[in-house]
Amino acid sequence: MKVFYFIFLLIVFSSCQNEPKDSVVTNIFQKDKVEEIPKPELDSIKTKKKAEEASAFCKNKKMNEDFCILIDMSLHSGVKRFVVWDFKENKISGKYLVGHGCGNNSWSSDESKDNPTFSNEDGSHLSSLGKYKLSGRGHSDWGINVKYLMHGLEETNNNALKRFIVFHSWNLMSDDETYPKGSPEGWGCPTISNNAMRKLDPIIQKSQKPVLMWIYNE
Repeated sequence: MKVFYFIFLLIVFSSCQNEPKDSVVTNIFQKDKVEEIPKPELDSIKTKKKAEEASAFCKNKKMNEDFCILIDMSLHSGVKRFVVWDFKENKISGKYLVGHGCGNNSWSSDESKDNPTFSNEDGSHLSSLGKYKLSGRGHSDWGINVKYLMHGLEETNNNALKRFIVFHSWNLMSDDETYPKGSPEGWGCPTISNNAMRKLDPIIQKSQKPVLMWIYNE
């Protein structure tokens, strides 16, 4: 009997030696543990710097000096990267989601949610970087049926009108952040939610001067 007990102990000891360092119980808990990736946030310092540049630009170009729109495309499309900047109060007065162009990806997908590419070429289905003058309100087949023409003011976006790139809302756009999922991607237009456009449309519409929209990726 003693010999049998001794052999049993040897087998148990040998089994323990061959087991992985992490116990079975630990492994069970580790399977449920998901590494959390911090949600990207709008850089307030960068935004303020862009707003200062935008203010000087608007004064020089005789554009609206009460507010402008800043879009930071370096951010994930599932976070609010569309900013309405109040020049008078020197602060953000509104933040919203905004979609970008899908390019060769599937329309309405979020395949380039954290790495969009940009182009000024007609037919590219990509958004264009640079400063725009929002002027000319019209009817849209999308969202709440309101659009604003986007006059590209730089070499990187001067084909906007030719490409039918306009600012409008889209039923697929969310009011709330969708991260880690992205916003649906269209054919190059900066798109916001219907509720966001309902807030912005009266403000843009009553502006006596063109409104600056600046789309950047740095």
